[in-house]
Amino acid sequence: MAHLHRDNALVAYDEDIANLIRELLAEEQDVVEKKMFGGLAFLIGGNMSVAASGQGGLMLRCDPAKTDALLAKPHTAPFEMRGRVMDGWLRVDADGVRTKAELRPWVKRGVEYARSLPAKR
Repeated sequence: MAHLHRDNALVAYDEDIANLIRELLAEEQDVVEKKMFGGLAFLIGGNMSVAASGQGGLMLRCDPAKTDALLAKPHTAPFEMRGRVMDGWLRVDADGVRTKAELRPWVKRGVEYARSLPAKR
């Protein structure tokens, strides 16, 4: 996928999705933005929750036991790293997260899972 262009500047992730994520996380504590995986990740307590993906759409960290059930939802795909499918991680393509209402349940899942993990310092 080609990188997205905004104001003639090359960006590696969808800034609109990143801004919607920021709005949804505005009330959350201990949120840090970090460029990783070619996108912009939102860490809570040092654990990744969601990211505006460098490949478009959203990358989500979730309970590994729920990965298969979440993959049954529309616009989702497994997350692969170095050719290996990673349980507890998935992608939601841009068509599934165009609005705050579509994005909200995914961000909520990512936040809940990140908060369930021991904080990293």
